[in-house]
Formats: sequence, structure tokens, C-alpha cells
Amino acid sequence: MAIIAPYNSSAKVKVNLSNTTEQRESSRNIKVLSSMFTFIRPYRVQLIGALLALIFTAAITLSLGQGLRLLVDQGFGEGAAAGLDKTLIIFMVLAVFLAFGTFARFYLVSWIGERVSSDLRREVYNHVIGLHPGFFETNLSGEIQSRITTDTTLIQNVVGSSLSMALRNVLIFIGGIILMFFTNPKLTGIVLLSVPLIVMPVMLFGQRVRKLSRTTQDKIAGFGGYVGESIKNIKIVQAFNHQPIDRAAFSDQVESAFEVALKRIRFRAWLTTVVITLVFGAVAFMLWVGGHDVIEGTISAGELAAFIFYAMIVATSVGVISEVYGDLQRAAGAAERLLELLYADNLIEAPTVPDSLPPVITGQLELEKISFYYSSRPDTAAIDQLSMAIAAGKSVALVGSSGAGKSTLVDLILRFYDVQQGAIKFDGVDVRQLDPSDLRKHIALVPQQPVLFSTTILENIRYGRPDATDDEVRDAAQAAYADEFIDKLPEGYSSFVGEAGVRLSGGQRQRIAIARAILNDPKLLLLDEATSALDAESEYKVQQALERLMQDRTSIVIAHRLATVVNVDTIAVLDHGKLVATGSHQQLLSSSPLYARWANLQFGEAPINVDEEPIISKFASDESADIVD
Repeated sequence: MAIIAPYNSSAKVKVNLSNTTEQRESSRNIKVLSSMFTFIRPYRVQLIGALLALIFTAAITLSLGQGLRLLVDQGFGEGAAAGLDKTLIIFMVLAVFLAFGTFARFYLVSWIGERVSSDLRREVYNHVIGLHPGFFETNLSGEIQSRITTDTTLIQNVVGSSLSMALRNVLIFIGGIILMFFTNPKLTGIVLLSVPLIVMPVMLFGQRVRKLSRTTQDKIAGFGGYVGESIKNIKIVQAFNHQPIDRAAFSDQVESAFEVALKRIRFRAWLTTVVITLVFGAVAFMLWVGGHDVIEGTISAGELAAFIFYAMIVATSVGVISEVYGDLQRAAGAAERLLELLYADNLIEAPTVPDSLPPVITGQLELEKISFYYSSRPDTAAIDQLSMAIAAGKSVALVGSSGAGKSTLVDLILRFYDVQQGAIKFDGVDVRQLDPSDLRKHIALVPQQPVLFSTTILENIRYGRPDATDDEVRDAAQAAYADEFIDKLPEGYSSFVGEAGVRLSGGQRQRIAIARAILNDPKLLLLDEATSALDAESEYKVQQALERLMQDRTSIVIAHRLATVVNVDTIAVLDHGKLVATGSHQQLLSSSPLYARWANLQFGEAPINVDEEPIISKFASDESADIVD
């Protein structure tokens, strides 16, 4: 059930989990739940035990009808005290067996429900966490979280409870019909004539319930994402006094979900009403016919009592099945949403037989006439025929206005996306022929907005190398000048940073991110405005740490402030995805009017005529693409 097609230059496909009509219609019935059996199959021993317990309890329940027949015919007759005592003893023995059978059924079925939901959560998360980053540009994290939590809980309840009730009542229904037939075929015929009248509304209403259940789950996921986004950005919300608008918007979403849920409840209520009316109408008619047969002596009172018992449990089983059918339809909607995640195509995968990197990794990087288009902008190249070669241990700064392609280039190097044209080679090997994990373990990224996780400072730094010792973590923090503020915290390296590092300042978060990169000891270092969040004093210290870190490592630095990159080996000027100039700071001041304009704005040097002709790349040939020897 793959819902995301691979992207290519000729067919631009939007990656989305939107609930299209085609997707909804692709699984209109309960068969979608059959996919869940792949998760149940490993626990066949427990499943067989649960089925045996189901059969056992259903058989005991049905045998109670024969006990009732004996009780009426033999237990209440004149001088039948001994028969009454025997019948009641048998009845109590059956009740005890029923209790123990119910215990086994409940335990095993609940165990399977919990186990399956846990496995499903793990499988979905394991798949989602490995999907290409482009997937998350069009799918809200809050909605994905809702699917993994709320939807799996719903399936857990169905597998661990509703499904068991459905199977048990199906067995009781079938067994009750059979015993009714042996007790009195004529009365059974009356009951069977009413079955189609009961089943038809169950099927018709059930389809509508499933669609409404799917819509309800979608809306719950939608406002779940809204809550997560507003709480995550609570300072911005409150700084702009946006609470009243957010409250109103959230209220509208809640009411919208309530209206859909109300429709679903209304349909289920009507379904129950219709089923009960039809079932007990059939029972009343059956009693009328059977009562006259008792009066006429055609059947005994005990047989009628047994038949009434079977008719009642059959009627009850039909009512339970109609209720459970609605739950199964809800689970079908939840299963659809989970399967969309579980079978979403990953556009970035390791080859079947990946190539290997050389025994000694140097960090050499080559970009050979690469072009890349985002799926949301298929007609505009984010990177356009760009060629560049960076020798091992050299540093290159990428400069350019917003949208020039700097961050995109970093994403392509990390293979978060694949180029549509050309090739990116790391140590001479095309990155598309490498296992992404093998490539990325030799690269460290320090993003412009540092990312911290809701754990301690120690664990956040160790994220760069999970097997690092505490001493190695502290050494990395010292190299990043982060130990100065860490040692002043009450709990030091064990201090909890809060969600996304909210308990630390921007500069402190950035230094922890740099310490993480230092600990990783990469061959290729990617710095995306790594000092932008620092004050002047911290920037000076971190710049020293970065210079030490960049020694003997291939480094790519993204910068908007030219003052931070004037000392790199080479500066590469990007404009609308194209490489338009390279050289040192002084060389570019005279050779690149675009760079000179930026320098003039930031440093007040090298004024130029802004009406000059458009820039033409001086690296039109393959030879001129080698910017670092």
C-alpha cells in the first residue's frame, strides 16, 4: 500500500499523507484489518490458546440452555427434589468452568492486544524515523505522533477486547442457531427469517460509521498537531498576544471534530435501535407462536424455556456484534492511517549492494554538474549545474543571498535528498551508491538553529557519539568553550535542558551543538551559520574552537556575515543555485561584483556600480570547477 511515489525530474510527485478520495475508497471494508494479522502471526501459541478459550466459554454458555430445559422439565415436577439438586450442581459446575474459561480468554486476548499495539508502534516509528526529510516537509509531526499513539491505542482496544467479543458472539450465534434448530425447527425458521432484516442495516450503517471514524481520527490528529505547534512556540504566541486567536482556532477545530463524532455516534445509535427493535420483535413473535404450541401440548415448557434462552443469547450476540462492528470499522480507519505511514516509500535508501569507502577516509568532496529540484517547485532549480571540488582538509565558505542554494547543498551532501542530475562523490564514491548511515558517520553538522533533545547536557553532547565516555564528553565541551557555563549550573553536566533546550540561551545551545560535532570527530564538517546565535565574546571563543576543529578536516561553512569566513581557504559565491565565483576575500572583491556589493554593505569597502551587467560565472568549464587544489 505504498502511497508515495519516487521523485524524478520528469514526473514531479508531491509527498503527502493527505486523505484523498482515492485513498479512502481503496479500502472501503473491514478487509483492511487483515493487514494486522502480520503482527498477530508471531504469537500463534497465545492466539490458539485464546481461540480455545473462546470456543470453550461459548460451548459452556450454550450448554446452559440444556441445563435450563432439565431444570424446568425435571426440577420443578412433583417429587423431583433430587433432580433439582443434581441439575443445580451441574449448573454451578458449568458456571465455574465458564469463569475460568473467561479468565483465560480475557488474559490471552488482552495480552495479544497489548503486544500487537506495541509491535505496531515500534514498526511504524522505526520506518518513519528512517524516511527522507522531505517527507516531513509536507506532513505535520503532530499528526504523525497522533497516528503512532492514538490510532495504535484504538487498534489495541479492538484487538484486545472488541475482536474477542466479536468472535465469541459469532460462535454463540452459530451454536445457538444450531441448538435452536434441534430444539424446535419451526421456531428456528421464524428466527432465521428475521436475520437478513437485522444484518442489512448493520452492513449499511457500518460503512458510514467507518468513513466517519476515519474522518474523526484525521481531525483529532489535526488539532493534536495544532496543540503541539502552539505549545512548542509558546513564547512567540504570548509575545504577540496571539492566545485569543489560537483559542478560537483550536475551538473551531475541536467543534468540527465533535460534529463529525456526533454524526458517527448518531449512526451507531440508530444502528443499535434498529437492531434491538428487529431482534426483540422477532423474539416476541417467536414467543407468541411457541406459547400457543405449549398450550396445545406440541412442545414442553422446558423446551420452550431452552428455546427462549437460545433465542435471547442469539439476539444478544447479534446486538453485541452490531456494536463491535462499529468498533471494527473505527479500527479499520485507524489501520488505514497507520498503514499509510508504515508503507510510505523512503526516497533515500541504501543500494541493494552498497559500495564501500576507502580504508582511509580523507573527506575529499566532488560535485559534478549537479542539479536539484524540490518537488514543491519542480520548474525551478534549487541547484543548477553546479560543479565544485574540495580537496581533503580544505575549507570552503558558501555565501549567497537567501534562496541561493547554500542549505540545499548541505542537505544534498548529507544525502537527505538525491540530485536529479550529476553526482556527488565522497572520497571518490558516488554518495547514492553508499549506505546513508555509512556516509553520515563521517560527517558532522552544526546547524544554524541548534537542536537539543529533552534530556541532560551530557546526553545531548554524547548524541554525536553514543559510545563516548564521560571524560571524552567533557573534553569536547571544553574545546567548544561550553564547560564555562556548564560547570556553573546546579547539576552540571547532568542538568536537564528542557524541551528543545528551552532552559538554555541560544549561545549555550549552540556551544553544546558544537561540542557534539567535536566529539563526533568527523572527516567532513558542515557549519551552517554556526556562530550566528552567539554574543561577541562567545563568538570569539567558539570561533577559536571551530578553527581548531577545522584543522585537517574538510569543512564547508555557510555564512551570511562575511567577517566570519574571510580566513577560509576558498569562498564560493552562489546565486540562484549557480556557482558564480570563487576565490579568497580579496580576490572576490575585485573579480565578483556581487560579492563586492555584499562586502560594501557589511564592511563599507570596495564600492561598485550597482547597474553593472549581470554576473556571469567564470567557472564555465570543468577545469575551472576545481576550486581547491
